[in-house]
Amino acid sequence: MIVIAGTGAGGGILARELALNGFEVTILEKGPYIKSKDAFNYYDKYSEDVDLLTTTCIGGATIVSMSNMVRALDEELLDYDVDLSEAYEYVEKLINVHQLDDSHIGKGTQAFLDAGRELGLETLKMPKAIREEDCIQCGKCAFGCPADAKWSGKDFIDEAVEAGATLICESEVTEVLEENGRVCGIKYVKDNVEEILEADKVVLSAGAIGSTLILRNSGISEAGREIFFDPFVSVGGYLKDINFNTEVQMGGLVVGENFVLSPHFSSFIRANIPDDNVTDADILSIMVKTPDECKGYVDDDGDVVKINTITDIRYLAEGTATAGFILERAGVDPKTIGSTVYRGAHPGGTAKIGEIVDSNLETEIKNLFVCDASVLPISPGKPPILTILALSKRLADYLKKE
Repeated sequence: MIVIAGTGAGGGILARELALNGFEVTILEKGPYIKSKDAFNYYDKYSEDVDLLTTTCIGGATIVSMSNMVRALDEELLDYDVDLSEAYEYVEKLINVHQLDDSHIGKGTQAFLDAGRELGLETLKMPKAIREEDCIQCGKCAFGCPADAKWSGKDFIDEAVEAGATLICESEVTEVLEENGRVCGIKYVKDNVEEILEADKVVLSAGAIGSTLILRNSGISEAGREIFFDPFVSVGGYLKDINFNTEVQMGGLVVGENFVLSPHFSSFIRANIPDDNVTDADILSIMVKTPDECKGYVDDDGDVVKINTITDIRYLAEGTATAGFILERAGVDPKTIGSTVYRGAHPGGTAKIGEIVDSNLETEIKNLFVCDASVLPISPGKPPILTILALSKRLADYLKKE
């Protein structure tokens, strides 16, 4: 039996591919099985010092993601003998990755795209996995889709269960059991009772923090001694009646050398404008996202300690300045432009390829694999979901051959 811990981008497609090919699969999810529209209730809190956006529920962070699908770290992964070209093509077709139809590009997004192009920046519509026929354009992408119009890991888990996989929710994997250096099972806790489940193979897809703690409890103490996450801020200001807050979020993309920009509504921007007549409908804002230098770690309690370098700060400053130029060109009142506080998303790098896992994502314990953002060797500075999906498809093919 193959046991998969986690139901996000890594665990979801892995469970689907293996179950559809007749493998005995058991999936363990720390959080509950929920409706997508309720996902905003399941954001995690790590510490008072780090505002890191992750969730604990079916689908993991994919259920509150914008379903942005860009290829990342293609060239870098080749240095580790990991070629994802075929896996990318398979996944992109499977979930219908495409640029949003013009019918779902609103005024705010179009203003961002036009301004970016006028400024000579590398500007395009964001590739996504959204079903436009179901999308009601409510602007609530980051809260969990109320119309179930975007892909999430939950979709693949449902398919896996229909194909015969067993799903056990609200069950926290604590340790992988091994005998003579080989996996023989896992320990997990459900309803405050510790259980043991026998397994031939175990795949940890519990996220950069969750997988780290399981690896450490299983004797791989080096996990999580480094961590990256994509630092981001939102920059925005006043543009009367733009109604960007009800659009599909992050429908456009500007790619800089050290940052990416995407239109994303933040209600925090309005608090920067001392005018009671300004409403959410009058705000146009841009997310500024950068790679970081992987300076930080996960402590033994699962809290994240982040160290910002001069380079991290410089990249954010470059992206923020560029976002300001775009906003002004788009018609935003420059006197109202302000920023949110620094936050983070897409944690990873805690079980890097070449250090904790090999090119097949296997650890020093035979038949123990890791497949989530933990294995990425460097910060992508871009949404990593498509890359994780491709890595997981590649791992599924490897396990099927074994």
